[in-house]
Amino acid sequence: MLTILGFAMIATFLVLIMLKKMSPIAALVLIPALFCVAVGQGAKLGDYVIEGVGNLAPTAAMLMFAIVYFGVMIDVGLFDPIVRGILRFCKADPMRIVVGTAVLAAIVSLDGDGSTTFMITVSAMYPLYKRLKMSLVVMTGVAATANGVMNTLPWGGPTARAATALKLDAGDIFVPMIPALGVGLAAVLLLAVVLGRRERKRLGMLTLDEALATGTAMEPETVLVGAGGGDRTRKNSGGAGTGTGTGGDAAQNAGPDADGDIDADGDADGDEGFKGLDPNRPTLRPKLYWFNAGLTLALLTAMIMELMPIPVLFLLGAALALTVNFPHMPDQRARIAAHADNVLNVSGMVFAAAVFTGVLSGTGMVEHMADWLVDAIPAGMGPHMAIVTGILSIPLTYFMSNDGFYFGVVPVLAEAGAAHGVSPLEIARASLVGQPLHMSSPLVPAVYVLVGMAKVEFGDHTRFTVKWAALTSLVILCAGLLFGII
Repeated sequence: MLTILGFAMIATFLVLIMLKKMSPIAALVLIPALFCVAVGQGAKLGDYVIEGVGNLAPTAAMLMFAIVYFGVMIDVGLFDPIVRGILRFCKADPMRIVVGTAVLAAIVSLDGDGSTTFMITVSAMYPLYKRLKMSLVVMTGVAATANGVMNTLPWGGPTARAATALKLDAGDIFVPMIPALGVGLAAVLLLAVVLGRRERKRLGMLTLDEALATGTAMEPETVLVGAGGGDRTRKNSGGAGTGTGTGGDAAQNAGPDADGDIDADGDADGDEGFKGLDPNRPTLRPKLYWFNAGLTLALLTAMIMELMPIPVLFLLGAALALTVNFPHMPDQRARIAAHADNVLNVSGMVFAAAVFTGVLSGTGMVEHMADWLVDAIPAGMGPHMAIVTGILSIPLTYFMSNDGFYFGVVPVLAEAGAAHGVSPLEIARASLVGQPLHMSSPLVPAVYVLVGMAKVEFGDHTRFTVKWAALTSLVILCAGLLFGII
């Protein structure tokens, strides 16, 4: 019964948010609460929620201060040269911009943190997509899939979990997987080319001057929801033309002049309009550029070297960035207020997800679902357990947390494979296959940073991304089999 209810709860959640019948926060809270009562454990709901909140509290703290930190870096102009450089290199070609999104997301993913990757990628690319009226779900889909491939780095999390669960060396798992992961990354770049060509066909190709002369008034925004030509449009609501998606309201009628600057109709506080290329916003700190760049580099280095817990690093970094760039208290309060909307949305989503994960694990649904799936594997598939693991990793890492999958399911699969002579190393490598899809899971806090900063509905992102991410996972699995890694 718990198995059926577990799958029913997940399916109900996905259907409701994809059909936009409920907001993600409401669905993450109310649906698991309802199912917790349905399994007869309503009296324990509070314990499950508190446990889930406790587990995700460090993540929420990290996201809160990371959003403030990178929001300040956007305000002071740290990413402006990147935006200008990419725009000039891409020559306002939608295909090059989508490919640039994939490359940038893959490079930034080297720090091993999805939230940081999405904040930097969206900060740099969002203004280009908005200025050229490109589909924002293309940006979120490509960024999430590229980050999913790179999430298999030993310091990214899944590889370390697999190594810990099976008592293996992370290097022995990851290094042989590099060729297959390289093929997966190439598949993401090919996907970016295909999607970019679709955007180029829809929008045409502008020169740099034409792109800068394009207005930012509120217009329909195309959202690609199918693999073919099934595009649809939706009106921007409450915020067309925001420069970075970091919390300011949109100037609905503000447009840039011929030089790309915001005209007199734009808000003077610098949070409005095409923020990434506005060289006159008052929050810029050009004299502190190299300080901010060095601080960001030091912060990312400390994260990779694990000198301190990530929430502590971002807490210190945000405090230092605010103090140095905005020494006056009113200015600091203004910057915090400017990004409060994103902080509230993302942290609220994380704590709501804690209800979902708390009920899933507390009621035992996760364990029963995993056991049912393992028992459903035919005995004749034993010698091919690595392939089975790779295939199962695609849906399971989407519907489960990495902890639940790697510590709950993978050891069982490895034991079943060992009985048929399948090496635990093969099982561990195969278990990494599903990561491109995992990064768009509703149970991954970083995805809410991505869709929140990009101002994309989670349901739109899910509908668009799932098929491409699942295909990328299958490409990695096939490449692993071809190279004899799995």
